[in-house]
Amino acid sequence: MDLNKVFDNNKKWIQEKLDVSSNYFDELGKGQSPDLLYIGCSDSRVTAEELMGAEPGEVFVHRNIANMVISIDLNVMSVVNYAVDHLKVNHVVVCGHYACGGVKAAMQSADLGILNPWLRNIRDVYRIHRKELNAIEDENKRYDRLVELNVKEQCVNLIKTAAVQKAHRDRGLKVRGWVFDVYSGKLIDLKIDFEGYLKDIMEIYQLD
Repeated sequence: MDLNKVFDNNKKWIQEKLDVSSNYFDELGKGQSPDLLYIGCSDSRVTAEELMGAEPGEVFVHRNIANMVISIDLNVMSVVNYAVDHLKVNHVVVCGHYACGGVKAAMQSADLGILNPWLRNIRDVYRIHRKELNAIEDENKRYDRLVELNVKEQCVNLIKTAAVQKAHRDRGLKVRGWVFDVYSGKLIDLKIDFEGYLKDIMEIYQLD
């Protein structure tokens, strides 16, 4: 990537927006009211707004390695709290993607330094679902299935939080799980059973 072109590209982008609407940036400066919080992977191939066809101001975005929602990660928890309690989003989406390097790295025995404790959370997902995963002979298909199961487990982690439980009770907020297929460009809805997961965890994780 030629960094010298970045600012030239920015100028072109500004002009393109102004050609459509002369007050585009005046409106943009008035604030945001996104309907959706997107929690995705930091992978450079997966650009949140572009794959959804969303415009600036429509989606609140958080990205990290392998789209994780870890309760002791103050970064993601702060994003969830702000988006749900203050921006009043109505949907929280966890979006993983096939060929995820983070998921694949988690299943290797190599010492990855500072990444070890982060990736251990993905290994826990494998441990929970190891019977199903170990039955998949094709390694790539096994990784792809782990991507899907990881998305589902991160959705469960969201449902455990007080902010999500309260927003669901008060205004019907929903948690959704998607996977981006890097091989076809398609978004796949995993059809997370929000009510089912909520019911299953309420005995232990219900927060008033």
